[in-house]
Amino acid sequence: MAQFEFKLPDIGEGVVEGEIVKWLVKAGDQIVEDQPLVEVMTDKATVTIPSPRRGKVVRTVGREGDIAKVHSTLVVLELEGDGPVQAKPSTGAPAQAAPTLPAGQAGQSAPLQTANVPRPQAGASAHGTQTSARAGGNGDGHKVLATPVTRRMAREMGVDLGSLQGSGPQGRVMKADVLAHAENKTAGAPVPAPPRMEALAQDEVRPLRGLRKSIAKSMAQSHAHVVAFTFVEECDTGPLTSLRERVNAELARRGEAKLSYLPFIAKALLHGFAKYPELNALMDEEKQALVVKKDANIGFGAATGQGLTVFVVKDVRGKTLREIGAEIDRLAKAAREQKLQLQDLQGSTFTVTSLGKDGGLLATPVVKHPEVGILGIHKIKEWAKPVRRADGTVGVEIAERMNLSCSFDHRVIDGHIGAAFLYEVIHALEAPELLLMEQL
Repeated sequence: MAQFEFKLPDIGEGVVEGEIVKWLVKAGDQIVEDQPLVEVMTDKATVTIPSPRRGKVVRTVGREGDIAKVHSTLVVLELEGDGPVQAKPSTGAPAQAAPTLPAGQAGQSAPLQTANVPRPQAGASAHGTQTSARAGGNGDGHKVLATPVTRRMAREMGVDLGSLQGSGPQGRVMKADVLAHAENKTAGAPVPAPPRMEALAQDEVRPLRGLRKSIAKSMAQSHAHVVAFTFVEECDTGPLTSLRERVNAELARRGEAKLSYLPFIAKALLHGFAKYPELNALMDEEKQALVVKKDANIGFGAATGQGLTVFVVKDVRGKTLREIGAEIDRLAKAAREQKLQLQDLQGSTFTVTSLGKDGGLLATPVVKHPEVGILGIHKIKEWAKPVRRADGTVGVEIAERMNLSCSFDHRVIDGHIGAAFLYEVIHALEAPELLLMEQL
């Protein structure tokens, strides 16, 4: 009997690790080819990994909640035949497996290079230290990830890149990390350790796992980079509600799916982008540049049993209202059933979050870094609206109102630009015939 080591394959561009969410097999199980082995969470997507061979499970590597590296061993199978057999990584990477990390180390980005190298020696000169930092990095004996610009800044400021924990993708050291380290060094202020929490016997400890852990990491990243401000304004939704009812009545007559408000809101955002394209953009931290996108890919927040998931409707400009509605329905269903693919979660240029029936009066949506804006939609309510009639008398009418909360990255979006952008969106929603012009 031969043993076959199945390693975690590449499951998406730039993905270097995944969290083991649920094992679907155990030691001793007889399995067939393409049988699901394990569910792995990465970049907010839960991916089911199938078996490439038929055989008997000898052992599984890693517990639920642990972090597995790409090309690390997941399952050892017993196959018929002689001699050991190993699965080859799909990218032709070396066969040795990186160890599975325990859940306590979750969220630490994997280095792109795994060869061990000497650590920089204490007392080295600024130039010598920088040379060592190119070989070492982040204090863990691995290659430091940093651009030449960041390296030059560190060299000029006398900062050892190897001693920094990078805040960028895959642990990349950013210019902001170098500046923060230099400021702390100058001020002599030690970084306080996080407070240690002691759980009592009667307390319930709930480890952050799966989607919740991914959300926590994303929120911390946004908080670290984005300087946010929120602008709130109300919108008269009466005309939009009336138009939507007429459209849905016709769709129902044809036996087609009805439209929610979201496709109309997506089209209204295009009117804002047309006048203020810098809102449909991404912030490049490394280059300190705003990348204004030509494609409008709108992310929509969906509440699931595991937490908030943001799926992405691609090319909103090129889709009709019905096509946008159908895509939103498809992705929302996949989110609830945990069947979203990585491509469904990537590439957004702006995000919409709907607070639904619990919308309240206003909120401060968190900008999804590296985006620079997010729109929060609140509950539509009836309001008493004072009006002056043609004969000069004053009366009260009942009108629909919905508050819109828009948060922006103040580093690149000024207050008056953010407000003007939201007013463009509101104008399109209050005159919804504008949203139908491109359909003609």
